[in-house]
Amino acid sequence: MTGAEPAPSPTAEVDTGVDVDTGLDVEADGSLTGDELNTLFHAAWPGHRDTDFGPVLARSLLRVTARRAGRLVGYVNVVGDGGVHAFLLDTTVHPEERRRGLGVTLVRAAAEAARERGADWLHVDYEPHLTAFHERCGFRPTAAGLMALGDLAKADPVKADPVKADPVKADPDGSRDG
Repeated sequence: MTGAEPAPSPTAEVDTGVDVDTGLDVEADGSLTGDELNTLFHAAWPGHRDTDFGPVLARSLLRVTARRAGRLVGYVNVVGDGGVHAFLLDTTVHPEERRRGLGVTLVRAAAEAARERGADWLHVDYEPHLTAFHERCGFRPTAAGLMALGDLAKADPVKADPVKADPVKADPDGSRDG
């Protein structure tokens, strides 16, 4: 974006190129409450505990929501480093809305909005079973690192470190030895 172009509307709808039914309203930075997020997360994530999303939303570069008849059915959060890197977090689709392309739509809308706000790179961490989904969104696999810092690392260091949990699987050729 050059200085001569008008800034994009923070609530502009984003064309993602995915054919999602027209009954959905997909929006960048639309209104959103913690209660709505807790309701969606309870439906989508077994074991979710009510969370104060105020600090999360306050630190977001942007968020993309999807609503059907006013009800929140999809969400993704993007945080930034203040420079060219942005990070995709909490991609969530209500179970009743899954397998219709909504997750891809949310992620592509988030990528476009992040690009419009100056990000050159969008990072995401995911488990292996989600590889095909993230490839459909436009991501390519890359090496990354992960260090557990929370309660899991304190309670069970072996579970927090995949090399200790299964050294052969985590390092099949022994390249991490000394």
